[in-house]
Amino acid sequence: MPTKIEKDEYSGTNTTGHVWDGVRELNTPLPKWWLWSYIACVIIGLVMFVLYPSIPYGPGYFHGLLGYSSRVNAMAGVAQMSALHDADLKKIAVADFATVRADPKLMATAQDAGRIAFANNCQPCHGTGGQGQVGYPALGDDVWLWGGSVEAIAATIRHGVRNSDPDSRSSQMPAFGATGTLTAEQIADVADYVSVLYGIAPNGSDTTKGAALYADNCAACHGEKGQGNRDIGAPPLAAKVHLYGGDRASIVAQLNRPRLGVMPSWNTRLDTGTIKSLALYVHALGGGE
Repeated sequence: MPTKIEKDEYSGTNTTGHVWDGVRELNTPLPKWWLWSYIACVIIGLVMFVLYPSIPYGPGYFHGLLGYSSRVNAMAGVAQMSALHDADLKKIAVADFATVRADPKLMATAQDAGRIAFANNCQPCHGTGGQGQVGYPALGDDVWLWGGSVEAIAATIRHGVRNSDPDSRSSQMPAFGATGTLTAEQIADVADYVSVLYGIAPNGSDTTKGAALYADNCAACHGEKGQGNRDIGAPPLAAKVHLYGGDRASIVAQLNRPRLGVMPSWNTRLDTGTIKSLALYVHALGGGE
């Protein structure tokens, strides 16, 4: 129960009459500036509640007397930026790569468009940064099946590899083991020799037979020294990057029954400006020539 209201002898302020554990509560009013600020905030809040979108109801919400919508404004800005972006993509579509590279604005647009297109279409296979994975070529190194110039990259993107596009990149490796072209012993000999090209020590194995078999069956495509042939998509064997693995077991498996990857053609899915932007982006990942 409240006690008698008294004046505090130290501060000279009236008490409220409430006492807790012998401590009396002072009746100190709020500062006038704080009180009026609070009232002003409440009034402003009520005004904004009426003018701007506020309370939801049923299937919709109160749109406010001004009809303001941050979403509509944002979408209008996106539409404006898209229009500018599309205009630049149209310029990229009709310009050659040298012209695009010489124009900082077009090049910036190409890199942005290429990065987005890569994330949406290429990343699941080739990796976030183009690092690749088993069966999917790495794009950030300098080992290329069909060429690493921006023009060659654009052609590969446009037509793909081993698909129904009449201009698709296409190559075929014989199944030396599955067809009986080479015996298991011969395949082992070839694998020993190719391992040396891969940079794997022969561990005392005689690679003379393997070298002769390689010259007869493989050199026509992969080159006498394993340098590869980009005209037919034959991978270089004298390299540190290998599509299906770099150990001897992977070599034997490929000789017996080769795995041949497929890449879709993007010319029916992406416009010319986006394809060229994607080629410029992939070229800039670090392995472009």
